[in-house]
Amino acid sequence: MRNYELWPSDRPSTEPLADGAALLRGFASRNAAALLDAVREIAAIAPFRHMITPGGYRMSVAMTNCGEAGWVSDATGYRYDSHDPETGRPWPAIPELFMALAAGAAAEAGFANFTPDACLINRYETGARLTLHQDRDEQDFTKPIVSVSLGLPAVFLFGGSRRKERPRRVRIESGDVAVWGGPARLAFHGIAPLAAGFDSLAGEYRINLTFRKAL
Repeated sequence: MRNYELWPSDRPSTEPLADGAALLRGFASRNAAALLDAVREIAAIAPFRHMITPGGYRMSVAMTNCGEAGWVSDATGYRYDSHDPETGRPWPAIPELFMALAAGAAAEAGFANFTPDACLINRYETGARLTLHQDRDEQDFTKPIVSVSLGLPAVFLFGGSRRKERPRRVRIESGDVAVWGGPARLAFHGIAPLAAGFDSLAGEYRINLTFRKAL
């Protein structure tokens, strides 16, 4: 794998969120344009779509995937699938830059040797949100979650192991990377409704890359 230069000229700060969770400010800033170019290439093969929850609700966030497994939702439930149900083809491979970024961020947060096999790509437009939830469809909870924010800023909600615990509200900017694992692996988290705005690289959208070890 190519040795990518991940850090900006000034090393970004690490902001603790909880035991086992940290926010790496600006970690992905240097590569934001390249990351978004890769997202566009992935979406040309596996287009963004608004998935339907098992309860029949249309999600406000548009999604696609890359990797050995892609996260999908429909009337039958939440699951990982090796093929895109809309095209019948395997999901696009995770780009090398994505892999390097995910591994580097995980290591910086204290989780060495992270090799994701799934990357869920979320696209937010004005008003889109992600309600509090746990990432628990993966087979191995010993591996962390790495979440990369690109485009418009957002309010990240980060709670505890129970839904009723009041979450922290943390403003996240393009290039910030959140990592959580260990005792925080099953923390409830979400995104508050996205405010309108314009980003020079992503336009009127926020793009989120969520790396996971699913299989």
